[in-house]
Order: sequence, then C-alpha cells, then structure tokens
Amino acid sequence: MGAAVLLLAALAGCSSSSSDEAGDGDGPDGQATASAPAPSAPASGKRWQPKPGTPWQWQLDGKADTSVDVPVYDIDGFENSAATVAELHARGRKVICYFNAGAWEDFRPDKNAFPKGVLGAKNKGWEGEKWVDIRRLDVLKPIMASRIDMCRKKGFDAVEPDLTEGFRNSTGFKLTADDQLAFNRMLAKLAHDRGLSVALKNDLDQIPQLVGDFDFAVNEQCAQYGECERLTPFIKAGKAVFHVEYDLKPEEFCSQTTRLGLSSMQKRLGLDAWRKPC
Repeated sequence: MGAAVLLLAALAGCSSSSSDEAGDGDGPDGQATASAPAPSAPASGKRWQPKPGTPWQWQLDGKADTSVDVPVYDIDGFENSAATVAELHARGRKVICYFNAGAWEDFRPDKNAFPKGVLGAKNKGWEGEKWVDIRRLDVLKPIMASRIDMCRKKGFDAVEPDLTEGFRNSTGFKLTADDQLAFNRMLAKLAHDRGLSVALKNDLDQIPQLVGDFDFAVNEQCAQYGECERLTPFIKAGKAVFHVEYDLKPEEFCSQTTRLGLSSMQKRLGLDAWRKPC
C-alpha cells in the first residue's frame, strides 16, 4: 500500500479522547485492570463467526448510537459500557470491541501500564499516539490481555485490535515481518483463549499467513487503492470482510466489493455514526 493508506489505517487517533463512560471499565476511571488468567476457551466452533456479506456499523467516535439497524456493531471498547453492549445484544446485535494494539495513546486510562522503553516514534497525523515496540511481547502481552479481558467482561463478542502492520511504518524500531506475525498471532490467541473472535485489521501483505488465525477482517480503502482482491482469502474461508471507504462514493466501489463478498460502506474519516452502505 502507499503511504496515504498507511496513515489512514491508523484510525485509533480519530476516536474521541474524552469518554462519557468514565468509571465504567474494570478498574478506576474505566481502566483495564491487570489481567487475570484466561478463562477456558469454549468448545470448538462456538466462537461467533461472521459470514461474508454481513452488514455492519463502525463507530469509534464516542458512545455508540444504538439505533442503526444492522446485525454487527464495531465500537470503542473503552468508551462504551457493558450496558451499551447488553442493549445491543437485546436488539439481536453482535458487538466488536475496538482497541489500539500497535500504538500507545495518551488519552487511554491504562496509559501508565506502558513502560517508556516500549514507546517509539509518534504516529504521524494522530495527536497523542506513539508506536510501540511489538518485539517486546513480554511487556505487551499482559497489557493486551488486560484490554481483551475488559472487552470480555463488558460482554463483547469479538475484538478489533488496530495498527497491526507497524512493520511497514516508521515506528522508530527495526521491525520485521516475522515480528509482526508473532505479535498478531499473540493477539489472536489472547482473544481465542477468552472465547472471543478477532479481526485482522488491514495488514494485507500477511493475509495468506494469518487468515487461519483470525475470524474476520476489517479493511480501510481497499477499493481506492485497488487492493480488494487481496482480501478474498477471508471470503473463500467463509469469513466476513468488513470494509469502508472514505473518499469514494458507494457508486464508485459497491459493484466490485459486493461481487467479491465484502461488507462495504462509506464512512466519514472521524468514524461517527453516519454511514452509507452498499
């Protein structure tokens, strides 16, 4: 992908830095607490498996608007409460928990859990973010486990870890493709050990190696950059690809992405509640 899409892939920075759900997490001020031992995984095949073509909503800007009539919501895990997840479940929705895995954010309640030694270059274009050294699994694994535990305790069905292609960015660290594979597979195992499904966010280069580890994909702008065909391994495996475009209008991409089996819509870059689906 080009530099532009790599920048836009860093969607973590566009979520609101203030939360109207303060005190709603598992610890003080909504913070994800230290991770307890992972619960036993459910019986094989019991995790939620979204199918290709499933409509969805993606809102990372603040508390979710629960009025959108779609079967799947992808919302910020810190900024939304267990009550919001329960409300969506009562309406028959499945709910995905968004969190930033590849970068530190200075507005998250667990920001002090990250040692300074794992913080790298600023994530250009996103205020308050720095890349993290994904090679430090010993440090990052318990932090990511705590975040996924927060998602599980709030009742989410799945997780969407963001910024899972740092090895292709200027992070301040000499990251390799193998470093990224190890980090991404760690995230998938943490989610699966807790009975949650997990999305592969972007990282098109590693789809062939990772499609078996992840339950569905989330993609930004594959149509704009002529890359949607690269997501078809997920579709062929019976796994949904949740896709958005920002600059293109639905009439410019829907015919192609619908043919490929993607769940596509146009969104504003701020990822508020507005959507224009195919």
